Amino acid sequence: MKEITREWVRSLLPIRRPEAHKGSFGRVLVVAGSREMCGAGLLCAKSALLAGAGLVFWALPESMQPSFAAALPEAITLPLPETESGKISAEGWPVLKNFCSKHGPSLLVVGPGMGESPLLPILFRENTLPTVIDADALNYLAGVQEFPRVPAIFTPHPGEAARLLGQDFTPAKEEERLSALQGLVALTKAVCVLKGRQTLVGAPHQTEVYRNTTGGVALAKGGSGDVLSGVIAGLWAQLGSAEKFDISSALKACLCGVYVHGLAGDLAAKIKTDYGVLAGFTAENIPSAIKEIVE
Repeated sequence: MKEITREWVRSLLPIRRPEAHKGSFGRVLVVAGSREMCGAGLLCAKSALLAGAGLVFWALPESMQPSFAAALPEAITLPLPETESGKISAEGWPVLKNFCSKHGPSLLVVGPGMGESPLLPILFRENTLPTVIDADALNYLAGVQEFPRVPAIFTPHPGEAARLLGQDFTPAKEEERLSALQGLVALTKAVCVLKGRQTLVGAPHQTEVYRNTTGGVALAKGGSGDVLSGVIAGLWAQLGSAEKFDISSALKACLCGVYVHGLAGDLAAKIKTDYGVLAGFTAENIPSAIKEIVE
């Protein structure tokens, strides 16, 4: 097992060339949120921007759009039709498809706070974008056991991982956690991030497993996973735009993403303690974490 170190992450982070413009750093499409879990998309979209994505588009239930567009003016918001329970409806697909044709997103992040959205089956059937899959999108795929053929990143916590695998494991036992990660990679044929203490990362066609060395109990708060999926997406947008959206750039984004996210949590805890860190404050510390890595 190889440890993810600061020096290694420094060498992998995307380069910000002086002649670049916002289009150089990728366009992230976030499909996230519902009336019940409205903050998840905000945390994800904001974190993608703070990690360096050039543009972030956020598709969300139409009733949420006015207030959340004001909360994150740096993102371009797309209101989608919703069900009576406040989840994005299947009728949102034509709207989303037309938006993508016009704006050309580089990659998709799907799942945070969506609940059992009727859009999910259509989105996974029709999507051709490289995809970061989190939260409720993981739960949907666990039910159907059909996985995207596009380059993808899965970011489950242990409970979501167990549902995908169809079997429980003990996260505290290192050998079981390692076996679960390897099982996820084999099942999904994607880069997988198994969240938890010393988060693990694995990729197809590689025997090596990578263990994060940042982060602690301060991250044990609701919304931390939404921040992580946004960080990874923001970094992949840059790396993929500079290189290619494939397994190689996806793995680099995950290695950098888990380290940056963990370090942001560590920096936040120095101010707020392990007790008082909220996911939004972790997100605010993303730039400080990157600064500490590169300097």
